Amino acid sequence: MGVIILLLGASLTVALGFLAAFIWSVKHGQFEDDFSPAHRILFEEKNTNNND
Repeated sequence: MGVIILLLGASLTVALGFLAAFIWSVKHGQFEDDFSPAHRILFEEKNTNNND
């Protein structure tokens, strides 16, 4: 029974750590780039090497 409580506490600690990291990244603008993904496909170099 003690092992279950220990594992539950460890998993909650890890989950809260990931939640804190996610909230920190959202508040610091890590997910604010909505311009580049839409235009990246227009400026990618096409691979013209035909290795067949």
